[in-house]
Amino acid sequence: MDFTAYKTLVNTIDELSEKLEKQHNKHMKCKAGCDLCCMDYSIFPVEFYSIAKALKERGDKPVLNTTKDESSCIFLNNHKCEIYADRPIICRTHGLPLLFMNEDNDWELSACELNFTELDLEEFSEGNTFPQDKFNSKLYLLNKEFIAKNGLTNHSELDLIPIKELAKHI
Repeated sequence: MDFTAYKTLVNTIDELSEKLEKQHNKHMKCKAGCDLCCMDYSIFPVEFYSIAKALKERGDKPVLNTTKDESSCIFLNNHKCEIYADRPIICRTHGLPLLFMNEDNDWELSACELNFTELDLEEFSEGNTFPQDKFNSKLYLLNKEFIAKNGLTNHSELDLIPIKELAKHI
């Protein structure tokens, strides 16, 4: 399985996320130990299998946290992500101001409740927010191609796999 296109997308997202983090530094409360956003998200197969491959190749195996409630991420231990370098795209954008189209076809802004507490929403624009729909569309198309190229007949282009299922692939 080739993950080159996925890794390129991840790098692009990381670059934009880093730029936005610097731009909003004085409003961002995210730091090591902050795990309000760490949940058992579901991800596309391209992400799932890329992370599974990376975890299999690691010398040290992540310690799974099975004591938390079911909605928490199994890779969160002592307020630290065990798979931080290989985390899914959704985890790479947490805390940033996210711009997306809601169900009413209106633009909506979302950000962590701990961040931007002293900022007027009018100060956000396309230039200082993360265009979530743009990158979700790219990820969707990349996933669709990944499924077809790899003959993953057990997955459709709309399937999402819970992160906790990665425990079976370590």
